[in-house]
Amino acid sequence: MIPITDAEFEQAAGLPPGAVRRYLRGRGWTLARDSGRGQLWELSADDDAGPPYEVLVPLERKFRDYPGRITDLLETLSMVEARRPGEVLREMALPSADWQYLRLVPPGPAGTAPLVDLVPAFAGLRELMTAAAAATVAPEPQPVQPAQKPQRVKDFVAGVRVDQTRVGSYVIAAHTPLPAPSEQGELYDEDASHPEPFERMVSRQLYAGVYCAYRAAEITVENDSLADFGLYTAAGLSANLCEALVKISGEARSAFSMHFAWSPDIPVEQPTPPVSLAGPLLEALEEGAKDLKARLGRQDVVLRGTVVRLRRESRYGPGEVTVYGHLVEEGDDRLRRVRMTLDPQDYDKAAAAHRAGDEVIVRGDLMVRGATARMERIDGLTVRPVVD
Repeated sequence: MIPITDAEFEQAAGLPPGAVRRYLRGRGWTLARDSGRGQLWELSADDDAGPPYEVLVPLERKFRDYPGRITDLLETLSMVEARRPGEVLREMALPSADWQYLRLVPPGPAGTAPLVDLVPAFAGLRELMTAAAAATVAPEPQPVQPAQKPQRVKDFVAGVRVDQTRVGSYVIAAHTPLPAPSEQGELYDEDASHPEPFERMVSRQLYAGVYCAYRAAEITVENDSLADFGLYTAAGLSANLCEALVKISGEARSAFSMHFAWSPDIPVEQPTPPVSLAGPLLEALEEGAKDLKARLGRQDVVLRGTVVRLRRESRYGPGEVTVYGHLVEEGDDRLRRVRMTLDPQDYDKAAAAHRAGDEVIVRGDLMVRGATARMERIDGLTVRPVVD
C-alpha cells in the first residue's frame, strides 16, 4: 500500500463529503449503511467470491478524525484502483464531469505510445468531440456536417479537458465538466424539471454516434457489403464522426476502444458498454464516410469558380448553370464541375459574370452522385470581379 503524503493529508482534510460520495457512486460503489455520522460504502470484488471492499465516509468535516478517515478511504481506493492515493485525491476533487477513455494499443511498454500514434489520436479525438457537439446543436440530422461550426460547438470543444494517462496500454482520459448545481438551481435533483445540461447532451450524442458507427461497420463486415450508414444519421452518425474515428487509429489503422463513465450527479440508466474498433471495422468506417459524402453530400458549403455553361429554356425564368471551381473552407482544392439550377435573378448574375470573365461564389448543399456533382438548396450567389 502506498502511504499518503503530508501535503495530500492536508488536501484530504478540505475535501467535501459530497465529492467523496460522488466519486464512489461513479466508480460503482453502493451505500450499504448510514449511521447518521458516517456512511459505509461497498464494492464487490472482481471475482465476486471474496467479501466486498468497504470504506467509511464521514458526513461532516467538523469531526476531529475527518482527515484520518478520508486518508484511510484514499488508501483503500488506491489499492482497489492500482493508483497512487494522490491521483485518486486529485480526481476526487475535480468538478462533476462525464469521462471518455480512449484506450490505444500501441506496440512497446505499457503506458507509452509512439509520438506518431498520439498526434492523430488527439486530433481525431478533437474532431470526434466536434462532430458530436455539431450533431447536438443541428436542427436536423446532418450526414455530412458543414465545415463552419456554430460558436457553441467551438466553446464546447474548448471546454473539454484531458487528464493524466491511465494504467493499461495507453489511455487518454478526457472529460467534459458539467455545470455546478448552483448554476442551474437543483440541476441534479431527479425530481426537478430542469433541462439536461448541454454538456451531458453532447456526451450522450457522442456515445450514440460512436456506437452506431460501430454497428454499421460490424454489419458491413458480417455481410461483406457496405451497410447503409445513412440509416443511423438520426442518432448522430455522420461522415465527420466516422472520419474522426478512423483518424484516431493513425496511418497504421491501429485498434483502439472507447469507454464512457457518466457523472453520478445525472444518472444514466441505459447500459453503455465499451466500443472497440480494429482492422476491418475501421476500413468499413472509412468506406461508410465516403459513401455518405457521395450520396448525401456536404451541407452548407461554399463553391468558388467560373461559370462555364449556361442554359435555360426561355429568355426569362430559372436556368441551369455549371461552375468550374473548388470548395472554400473544406481543405479540398480539387477543381470540379458543379451543376445547379438558379432562380432568374441569380441566373442573370451568373450570365453577367460569364460574359465579364468574373468569378462567382455560391453557397448551398453539394450532392455527388457517381461522377456528377450538383449544388442544391442554393443560399445565394455573389459575383467576384477578377482584376487583371
